[in-house]
Amino acid sequence: MPLSIDLKDSALRAELSAKAQSCVPDNKINLIGLDRDELKSVLIEAGIPEKQARMRASQLWQWIYWYGHQDFSAMSNIAKPLRGLLEEKFSLTRPELIEEQSSEDGTRKWLFRFPPRGAGKPVEVETVYIPESDRGTLCISSQVGCTLTCTFCHTGTQKLVRNLTAEEILMQLIVARDRLGDFPDKDVEGKGFVPEGDRKVTNIVMMGMGEPLYNFENVKKALLIASDNEGLSLSKRRITLSTSGVVPGIELTGSEIGCMLAISLHATNDELRDEIVPINKKYPIKTLLDACRNYPGVSNAKRITFEYVMLKGVNDSLHDAKQLVQLLKGIPAKINLIPFNPWPGSDYECSDWDQIEKFADFVNANGYASPIRKPRGRDILAACGQLKSESERLRKKERDALNAMHAMVSGHGAESDT
Repeated sequence: MPLSIDLKDSALRAELSAKAQSCVPDNKINLIGLDRDELKSVLIEAGIPEKQARMRASQLWQWIYWYGHQDFSAMSNIAKPLRGLLEEKFSLTRPELIEEQSSEDGTRKWLFRFPPRGAGKPVEVETVYIPESDRGTLCISSQVGCTLTCTFCHTGTQKLVRNLTAEEILMQLIVARDRLGDFPDKDVEGKGFVPEGDRKVTNIVMMGMGEPLYNFENVKKALLIASDNEGLSLSKRRITLSTSGVVPGIELTGSEIGCMLAISLHATNDELRDEIVPINKKYPIKTLLDACRNYPGVSNAKRITFEYVMLKGVNDSLHDAKQLVQLLKGIPAKINLIPFNPWPGSDYECSDWDQIEKFADFVNANGYASPIRKPRGRDILAACGQLKSESERLRKKERDALNAMHAMVSGHGAESDT
């Protein structure tokens, strides 16, 4: 059985909630999510002399992002009077953690609640951590809900509420590192450092709730902070942005963010893709693939990942495999085959495992790496396409149906990771 830590009734939840309420009065600015120039500006506005502000911003940057500190009083290379001013004017408060679940396969899922923006209500998003032998990948959300209504995706059944801010996107990474013990536990004089090979979060993917390119500026800002080598220090080659095909944002992603690109393709002709990925009606396959061919920096060393969910009797024939190879001709690419992850109310079934392997073998034989993505976290609805704000909770009937579907797919090679 998966481990579910419901923080609503725990001492930790009470502690986090009390801290959140006590540390974020309306007049305090949360420094997380500010870029370097913004950080310098708010320090000057708080009364720090302009000649000192750049140095102080650099010190804060390391404490916030390198060391993950939440307490200004522990920032030992900053004078006590200044620490007092920082405590008075600013905060480093984390979001409210509603629930943490651990799958039987080691996957972890967190449900975060963020405060209202403007006249809105508090919102909830899910973030997933997937540990593997050679990496730890964090799947981050960019929106609350989604507008794209892809028919195989559980998230697409939740209406878009709003975009997440850069702060809220970064908070998912920072709190995950908090919970995993992934920040160095030393003061600045001790030169605390977590070697890259020992980090728990080594990769991040913008593949959670929402379409990242419909929230481009906030996603860009968050990813540039995440990849800053004096802070969270993730290589851009370890950051992947996944889009369903918002073509105007693809070139911007390459030129202004410089991260890896993934495309949610899922079909080899416009008729089918119009049905299962409706944004195709606006940006059809040819237009999308032309943008991929021109993606800044694309090469054999920086391949584009094409995601292809395997739907039984819909897109999984050898004819589809042949069309896929033809479509991607000339694009440095790899193809992730994703066994469909069931969710209550879906009309689709996962392709038979033998058929997935035949599909993969054909694509491999024609020169494209086509790993079959290992389904992870299905038992806690943390797998690809299953995320949805837990505020829309499953009824008992739906939960029973989900458990029955899990039983059906077990034994279908779910541990394969080719």
